[in-house]
Amino acid sequence: MELRHLHYFAVLAEELHFGRAASRLHMAQPPLSQRIRDLERELGVQLFDRTRPRVKLTEAGALLLEHVRPVLSGVATAREAMRRIRPGESGVLRAGFPPDTHPVALPTLTSAFSRRVAGVLLDLHELTTEEQLAWLRVDKLEAAVVRHPADTVGLESGPVVRRELGMVLPAAHPAAGRPGEPVRLRDLNGTPLIIFPREMAPGLYDHMLSVCRDEGFLPGAIRHARNPGFVHGLVLAGRGVNLNEEPATPLLDGLVWRPVTSPALAWLTSVVWVPARHNEAIAAFTEAVTEALTATGHRIDAAGEAGAVPAG
Repeated sequence: MELRHLHYFAVLAEELHFGRAASRLHMAQPPLSQRIRDLERELGVQLFDRTRPRVKLTEAGALLLEHVRPVLSGVATAREAMRRIRPGESGVLRAGFPPDTHPVALPTLTSAFSRRVAGVLLDLHELTTEEQLAWLRVDKLEAAVVRHPADTVGLESGPVVRRELGMVLPAAHPAAGRPGEPVRLRDLNGTPLIIFPREMAPGLYDHMLSVCRDEGFLPGAIRHARNPGFVHGLVLAGRGVNLNEEPATPLLDGLVWRPVTSPALAWLTSVVWVPARHNEAIAAFTEAVTEALTATGHRIDAAGEAGAVPAG
């Protein structure tokens, strides 16, 4: 028993007219009649009473119709689910995003993406750069929003956006100075540094420490933390200073954020993807990410593409 034969049967049961049923099925009437006879022969029952002037369902036909309708409905539901799961085809786009993304970026992103491809569901995952790259390469993501430098060999990238970094430090720290006054990294020499764990983004981690060293800042200790509340608690407790972008919300009393003088310290962020999987949805997502990050203080980096950023 083939599924298409059940479909032919259900349509004929609804129309009770071979000509109209054949027209709905986009087929000629004789092949439809043959398929129905094949089904009756296989089941060993007569499904339709063909006595003129009209076709009628037999008792066996009515019983079969009760069983066939939920089967065909389930098949249609399964097909729709499979259609929606295909990325970029009115389906789902799975994408990663850094854990410390500015909160305003996400509603801006989803709105901008929906304007471009209204039929695609955006499935966002909070993942570190290293996690995103790993997921991307095993087809668990279609697109990743990563921080550079990073190992993006074999991947394509959209525009790189830049967000300058600064330092979160105790308000009483000698290097704090006045609001808006940049901190010279060498003035922090010997101070412990609080930074994200290296496994989150190894290339970026090494790059940041290298810049600090070149600017005369050799931390007295390195402490790892990723949750902003815990990071700020450590700074408030005098356990170190934190290199990060300007906070999205006011800091706790006793803490200040100051820009740093080194232009080499910045978040460089872009969307990356596997070249063979690029489609309209990924292109729309890339544009939406650029729009969202620009709205939260990022700007297009002069270097242009992530491929120009060293792997670190």
